[in-house]
Amino acid sequence: MMNIAEFTILGRVGKIKPFDGKTNVTICANYTFRNRDGERDSAAHWNEVTIFAEAARGYIATYCKEGDLVIARGRIKQTSFTRNGATVYGVDLLADEFSVLAPKTERAPASAETEAETPKAKGKARAK
Repeated sequence: MMNIAEFTILGRVGKIKPFDGKTNVTICANYTFRNRDGERDSAAHWNEVTIFAEAARGYIATYCKEGDLVIARGRIKQTSFTRNGATVYGVDLLADEFSVLAPKTERAPASAETEAETPKAKGKARAK
């Protein structure tokens, strides 16, 4: 039996931060819930996804902009380091797949014309 730790995030791009050898993309996903009064409410959850693959990084640089609706899938990796004598724990979201679903200006499903402009091909990424 294989054990896995995976994530899927569907949301809007906040920031794109290219670095040497990787790109970090901040994605905001809105979660709906019922509040104490029984009314529907939503809360924004921000997640930072790391992409290592050169092809996916090029795809993001060319086609992805702040506010675009995107989907990211990949692996979850727990990390830890020592700061000032205390162990600090964290979680890395390493994207294996990344696609732009709709540009910022589009709130409805993408039209056939827009689909032709923005490729939907997944940028495959492999973490190092």
